[in-house]
Amino acid sequence: MLGPPYNHTMDTSATFFLVGVPGLPSSHLWLAISLSAVYTIALSGNTLIVTVIWINSTLYEPMYYFLCVLAVVDIVMASSVVPKMVSIFFAGGNFINFNACFAQMYFVHSATAVESGLLLAMAFDRYVAICKPLHYRRILTPQVMLGMILAIIIRAVIAITPLYWMVSHLPFCGSNVVLHSYCEHIAVAKLACSNTMPSSLYSLIGSFIIVGSDVAFIAASYILILRAVFGLSSKNAQLKALSTCGSHMVVMALYYLPGMASVYVAWLGQDVVSLHIQVLLADLYLVIPPTLNPIIYGLKTKQLRKRIWSLLKHCLFDHTSLES
Repeated sequence: MLGPPYNHTMDTSATFFLVGVPGLPSSHLWLAISLSAVYTIALSGNTLIVTVIWINSTLYEPMYYFLCVLAVVDIVMASSVVPKMVSIFFAGGNFINFNACFAQMYFVHSATAVESGLLLAMAFDRYVAICKPLHYRRILTPQVMLGMILAIIIRAVIAITPLYWMVSHLPFCGSNVVLHSYCEHIAVAKLACSNTMPSSLYSLIGSFIIVGSDVAFIAASYILILRAVFGLSSKNAQLKALSTCGSHMVVMALYYLPGMASVYVAWLGQDVVSLHIQVLLADLYLVIPPTLNPIIYGLKTKQLRKRIWSLLKHCLFDHTSLES
């Protein structure tokens, strides 16, 4: 029991029990090994991206600033869930403190909202760079970029704080077993002893508004970008512009498609999609984008790729200067 019935000031020393992946206990060791490897790649890749952008003045441009913030958000997102998942799968550390559970929930949902906003900002950056190149530096000034980043963070805080408050103040008086590998909102809310429809509707409507509006504006940006690109007379210019946008489009697909699949599969319930598939989808949604984002940007962005290689050569062989 987590506390007395309908106690809205629940004892914060209470704990939840995270099952991991229901129905797949025999796979937990392999999941722990895989997650450890993926997390190491995510941390290394995103830290490398931040370091390279930070120490190279030639990368002090809007696109790289956004990419640097995206890498930090990816580190926060992965670090909010993966260490605890590995503990569950490898060492059986299934218990999580009440406050820690809701803190994890808050960071996960806030990071996903921030990441969606950053992808929109990066789409806008590409739109200005390709459709209004002569006005690029006048439009995307440092002040404008800082304002955009702050607006994205504030939007996430305003959107997620009410959800966090609603779920953390639900009365938990029954089972403390969370059928998930992290404190996912729906899985935790199901344990409450009162009506959870308000928080569930808020979550669904809020995610639909945030993600829906971001996707709509991103789609509009890329429609305008593609119109401008195919209006260019030079084939080389067309290929260069498409290559510049290619990494962004791949990253957006990796973020939005699994995310939307995870949300709507959870709403369909285990009668339609088995519970272990739901949990695995939600887990992959939080670890795959942070792992692949730095790899995609590192490979697809020529200037960033050169700087990363210079830094690695300097660190490994100590004979290549970081500055050209």
